[in-house]
Amino acid sequence: MFGLRLSSGGGPRYPPLMADDDSRTGSTYLTPSIVDWLATTHAPNDPALQAAYDTPKETGIPAIHVGASEGKVLAMLLRLASARRVVEIGTLAGYSTIHLARALPDDGHVHSVEFDPKHAELARANLARAGLAHKVTVHIGPALEVLPTLVPYGPFCAVFVDADKGNYDHYGAWAAAHVRKGGLLLGDNAHYFGNLLDDSAPAAAMRRFHEQARSFFDTVCIPTPDGLLLGVRK
Repeated sequence: MFGLRLSSGGGPRYPPLMADDDSRTGSTYLTPSIVDWLATTHAPNDPALQAAYDTPKETGIPAIHVGASEGKVLAMLLRLASARRVVEIGTLAGYSTIHLARALPDDGHVHSVEFDPKHAELARANLARAGLAHKVTVHIGPALEVLPTLVPYGPFCAVFVDADKGNYDHYGAWAAAHVRKGGLLLGDNAHYFGNLLDDSAPAAAMRRFHEQARSFFDTVCIPTPDGLLLGVRK
């Protein structure tokens, strides 16, 4: 697994840290058809999830939600952490929100923050269709203005960030201050679409997100298609 090879002597031989090909990223083996097959096998969408997944295509809003497998990973991580109180930054049409809310116990709650009122309206409809309206509050407005109003509901068990990349460092800093010990920081698009090491301001903010997270969380960047930062609060 993960590129492990056996030597002629039968013992494990690990690939070098800087391999000559792209096997260290998984791109040598992971094709779109394999991704689709794995998602269908392990993370199929039920009707409520599919409706949320299809909403961008049907309404013309950006199709920038997580993939099916990534959504399932988020839900499983929340269950492993016994999460009850969750903040999501970036609701879009509610696809990831459904995954998050379903992972919580009946008395759990997701506070999801969405800048665009149209996106929030669509998300609320999808959450109601999924029978989850009672477990999710969709807050409308700039996240940096909304987040301070959520502090009384904390401390939080997890914060999932999937919003404007130029503010990821601010969102990560807020999470560090308001996630309980053992709680999770989850950051999508952690590779910044292959531009993580660029000179742009958003790329610099994303690098700060990584570096600051490491100071407060035990961290790793999972090599999903665009990277998922996972941190466990120290």
